[in-house]
Amino acid sequence: MDALRFVDAAEEEHFAAMSLIHALGWRATYPGYVPQKFLDEEITDGRWIETFRENRRTGRARSCLLYSGGRPVCCATYGHARTEAGVQAGSVCKFHNAVYAGWGEIISFYTHPGETGKGYGSVLMEEILRRLKAGGFQDCYLYVLRENEGARRFYARHGFAWDGTWEEIPFPPDTVCIDLRYVRRL
Repeated sequence: MDALRFVDAAEEEHFAAMSLIHALGWRATYPGYVPQKFLDEEITDGRWIETFRENRRTGRARSCLLYSGGRPVCCATYGHARTEAGVQAGSVCKFHNAVYAGWGEIISFYTHPGETGKGYGSVLMEEILRRLKAGGFQDCYLYVLRENEGARRFYARHGFAWDGTWEEIPFPPDTVCIDLRYVRRL
């Protein structure tokens, strides 16, 4: 394993690297669950650049990349639990998170598909959990696609468990995916 380092996303090159990792992750993981037309038309390499830029500008969330040598291999976005409605897939999602106010949330977590199985995700997850705890959070959660069994096993290995709640994520024209809420103490 090359030298590893964490980088707080603050520059355009970081936002672009994170967006690319997200897009590659979606393309590798979600076919058959998310409509293919949506994946083909909406999941561009630069889809999330503006979101990461805005998160940085407003302080709404923080993002971190893990580099192996000079390559970004995985990334995460984290911060205060989202308790407001948000846009997902071009539709408004109403997050039912009011009882989780004051919790930390791992908003996104992706490993480059060519870098999975090398331990990078575990290194980054432990760092994000450390940062959330240092930020004063006692508990945190994340969402994971119900059908994404590999990610569910990964999160379970890191102390997360499904708390029995979920969110419906609508994708045009008529697909609804189910994201399960996984929680853990910090």
